[in-house]
Amino acid sequence: MDMMIMQVSLFVLAVILGVELITKVPATLHTPLMSGSNAISGITLVGALLAAGSGEVSGLWVSVLGMIAVTLATINVVGGFMVTNRMLRMFSRRG
Repeated sequence: MDMMIMQVSLFVLAVILGVELITKVPATLHTPLMSGSNAISGITLVGALLAAGSGEVSGLWVSVLGMIAVTLATINVVGGFMVTNRMLRMFSRRG
């Protein structure tokens, strides 16, 4: 039970810190920072794949949550690269 309380507390702290940090970022820096966070999302995707593939060892819930994490991390990575590509096209010379 103590471990569960610690994990929930850490999650709540991470959510509060994340919201505070994101609201303080100016609009001009948001897109470059988002493209930089694709590497972090890639690491999240690897962790989600490991959790989803754990199968029989950890039970059904870990596999289901891992699958949801894989889906959301993939959407985040692909969306980030699409925004980065669009941002870089804005600065390229037209032919």
